[in-house]
Amino acid sequence: MEQEVRKGPLAGVRVIELAGIGPGPLAGMLLADMGAEVLRIERPGETDLGVKRERRHDLMLRGRKPIALDLKDPQAVAAVLDLVASADALIEGYRPGVTERMGLGPDVCLARNPRLVYGRITGWGQTGPLAHTAGHDINYISLTGALNAIGRRGQPPSVPLAYLGDFAGGGMFLLAGVLAALVEAGKSGKGQVVDAAIVDGVAALGSVFHGLVAAGQWHPERGTNILDSGAHYYNVYQCKDGGWISVGPIEARFYRDLLARIGIDPASLGEQGDQDKWEAAGERLAEVFRTRTRGEWCDLLEGTDVCFAPVLSYEDAPHHRHLKARETFVEIDGVMQPAPAPRFSRTPSALPAPPRKPDVRDYEHTLAGWLPPERIEAVRALSERAATAAASGHAGHGQPHKDRQP
Repeated sequence: MEQEVRKGPLAGVRVIELAGIGPGPLAGMLLADMGAEVLRIERPGETDLGVKRERRHDLMLRGRKPIALDLKDPQAVAAVLDLVASADALIEGYRPGVTERMGLGPDVCLARNPRLVYGRITGWGQTGPLAHTAGHDINYISLTGALNAIGRRGQPPSVPLAYLGDFAGGGMFLLAGVLAALVEAGKSGKGQVVDAAIVDGVAALGSVFHGLVAAGQWHPERGTNILDSGAHYYNVYQCKDGGWISVGPIEARFYRDLLARIGIDPASLGEQGDQDKWEAAGERLAEVFRTRTRGEWCDLLEGTDVCFAPVLSYEDAPHHRHLKARETFVEIDGVMQPAPAPRFSRTPSALPAPPRKPDVRDYEHTLAGWLPPERIEAVRALSERAATAAASGHAGHGQPHKDRQP
């Protein structure tokens, strides 16, 4: 039997990450989780989103080898181009045109390394009337129709966490694009530019709903459809102890099973698909679910086919028996966090190293294989100089924060 190697399927792939916020770091984390050697180039003294906390808590920075360079320094830009020559991919999350002004745009980098996959993530995309304007997750999901569809009947749109825009529509689509381009480069020997935009990604995620709209099967008023809390059988309910549970038995046989287990006569609610009866049916289910605690409902319904789960907090989720059995969460450097995903049968991912700050004392190890020893020493000197300037407050390192998008 072949011996298991815990390096991940991307072992041997080298990626440069120009430090940014939001979706770019997520893509960098996932690439590193899957075994890629990700070299993150940060600004001296930089902290993600300006939030002061221990680096070990910046989980999206795990698994990287960080260095700090002032990218307004031509010598630092030249050093990055030396690194590009050894890379398989580069990812960046600046506004359109910023890396070009730095001297690190796609044309320059691909001239240095024709096999390079150059991944770009923005909110609005590299082109279009809004391409150069600032924005955040809430704006991108607004424009694509997603935010308007999220919420309960008669209520304003509900602002979701950044899962939908920054991370699903942004970081995941950047990751998918970079991986696809790497596969193609392996065949053609040629790199290319990946233009990943959150508005494009969120629009693609909503394909099923656009299809329902076109078919006349989706009501424009939020909270009136099967999947948006309109249906009593796809909703959340509060329990006797104040905890919440979720049920989602869309299929008729699962729906019948739920009603049987909680003691409701299906005939008393009317036909499952009769939307005129949904509101009254929801009130009946709410009444029943308030009669027991969340734990009691878990004892009765978990492990059945009624499509049930408790609504857990971030603190509680890692301790659920199913997630514990799968080791969905792991503790690294004292911080509970999601384990690498997905899972691979032959080349499983190793547990990621905790996030760490750039340390010039470690550059020999960090840059080994990327640059010859004399160039590593030159990069070390550049980093020390930039750090000194940043500490004294005289550095003009990097581009202004407004140039980073999203």
